[in-house]
Amino acid sequence: MARKASNGEANLSLTKILGTPVTDVKGQVRGRVRDLAVGTGDDAGKVAGLVLKTRRGLELVAATSVQQTPSGVLELRPEAELRPLRQDDNFIMLRQDLLDRQIIDVHGRKVVRVNDVDLQWFSDNGEPEDLRVREVEVGLRGAVRRLFKGALPAQTLESLARRFPARVIPWEFVDVIEVDPARRVKLKIEHERLAQLHPSDIADILEELPPAEREAILTTLDEEVAAEALEEVEPRLQKSMVEGLTSEVAAGIVEEMDPSAAADLLAELPESHSEAILEEMNPEERQEVEELLEFREDSAAGRMTTEYVAVPQVATVADAIQALRAFEGDIETVTEIYLVDDAEVLKGVVPLARIVLAKPETRLDVLAEPRFISCEADARQEKVAELFDKYNLRALPVLNKDAKLVGVIEADHVIAFLRQR
Repeated sequence: MARKASNGEANLSLTKILGTPVTDVKGQVRGRVRDLAVGTGDDAGKVAGLVLKTRRGLELVAATSVQQTPSGVLELRPEAELRPLRQDDNFIMLRQDLLDRQIIDVHGRKVVRVNDVDLQWFSDNGEPEDLRVREVEVGLRGAVRRLFKGALPAQTLESLARRFPARVIPWEFVDVIEVDPARRVKLKIEHERLAQLHPSDIADILEELPPAEREAILTTLDEEVAAEALEEVEPRLQKSMVEGLTSEVAAGIVEEMDPSAAADLLAELPESHSEAILEEMNPEERQEVEELLEFREDSAAGRMTTEYVAVPQVATVADAIQALRAFEGDIETVTEIYLVDDAEVLKGVVPLARIVLAKPETRLDVLAEPRFISCEADARQEKVAELFDKYNLRALPVLNKDAKLVGVIEADHVIAFLRQR
């Protein structure tokens, strides 16, 4: 059966209802509203009860046991029962747990502060009314209500607040708080929505949050998404965030990072923590990162990734496509395929675009660039940046002293270096 909003209170807000007297049917004040308890799960958004400050302490009364009066006072229905508020009640307390908290506006890709909460009474064909959360105020309107409450008459204050544009987030998009029985509050964004953002947007959000919230969000994300976001975070903050994680959790995220980025991060951590994370990593990923840790950070090898696609010199386009399908790194970063001989010596570079346009049976050495640019592993990063600029490179293969291919520097790595300068 459809429910409809009651017209009895069109502009009800948490700020307005807090402190409101609650009387019994005889008009005797039983207490004042201290907070609102909101349900979770299937009852998400429904105000389960009003927390009243009474002579006996904090007591809870069901929202359906309260009715509005024309004077603005709330009145208990005859069947209303008050019970003591228990510490193990699994509710979200709007005043205690949400007001002034920082939450994530997924659609706005930013962190905002909750200034007020808009509420609405709903009726159901004469049944007792439900009080529900409609939206969260994150703009000046809610801040003004709270700042001038008690200093101005209610109608004057609401008129003043309405002069400011509403900045709200609908309650269905504020699935951000999880409360445990010990009454600790943990920021928990609905990770499916957050994971849809670009890693750079997630990084911006993480950088705006306090440490505890950063860690809470990072651990709720899929490890691959968390790794991509962590790579976009400013290096100093990267270190701080990983230091707050257990070595096991950190290892799961670091394993999904580009090996070069992972090595840079671990090099900044205390040696004991870095070693603990490496111990938790899978052997293959650990070996890649450990090899990169041996190089100077300001060298080509210190900037390169060991995740690239290389095939034998005699390979065909069909072989290259199969290698791309089997590639476990970030496929979006692949712009070239490298041809190597049996000794892993680099023999040719084939742009991905040429492979897409060629027939499956075409040999790759026919499509290879007649001349390719490379650098030695110990080349300084300034030299690497010059090569990218001079030859308009998308990627740069890195060779050891025996001309063996040991890694690839991507344009993103050079951009990160230039930004740090």
